[in-house]
Formats: sequence, C-alpha cells, structure tokens
Amino acid sequence: MVIVLTRCPAGLRGFLTRWLMEISPGVFIGGPSARIRQALWMEVQQYADTGRALLAYTTNNEQGFAFETHDHKWHPIDHDGLVLIRRPKDRPATAAASAPTGWSKASKRRRYGQR
Repeated sequence: MVIVLTRCPAGLRGFLTRWLMEISPGVFIGGPSARIRQALWMEVQQYADTGRALLAYTTNNEQGFAFETHDHKWHPIDHDGLVLIRRPKDRPATAAASAPTGWSKASKRRRYGQR
C-alpha cells in the first residue's frame, strides 16, 4: 500500500506514521490489512483539508493494483475493465500570454498593457 499526500496538515502525516513508514516527505508505504487500509483512507479524506491524497494498493485484478484519489485534477475512470487516468485538457494560451517576454520595448508594452 502506498499513500501520497500533497499540501496536507503535519498532524495527518504524524497519524499515518503510526501505521506506515514515511520513505519520502508525504510518501507512505506499508502492508496493513484491507480493513485497516480503508480506515486509514477514511481518516486521510477527512483530515486532508485543502490537500490532495492518492492511495494505491495491490488487489486481485488484471492490473494487479487499484488506486483511489482525493481532490486530484486527474481522475480514475473504468475503461472496459481497466482503470485509466483522465487528465484535464490544457487550456489554450491567449496570444498575450504566449508572446515571449523579454527586454525589448514591444515586450514591455505588452507586459504593462501600453500601446
């Protein structure tokens, strides 16, 4: 089992160290039972505040693993029995935002909205 936390309270990280090993900041691994895994995941979802969390664990399916997300922009979707990740589409950049910024007079005018 792997839990990855991003921008979560330090207290939640401390709570998870009771059950799992923190191998890198915000990355926890361990091998608890399914019941304990679900209880830990419920605690993570409750106390994550504005942070994001990802849970990955082994299971008996074709992929050999399953995962769950909390407040991620990327969402898992089922596609003919396989779980895939759906990423949000990139927004097209506006002409002003895509223009290179430099030290020329034209660049300064674009940056400050002058004509």
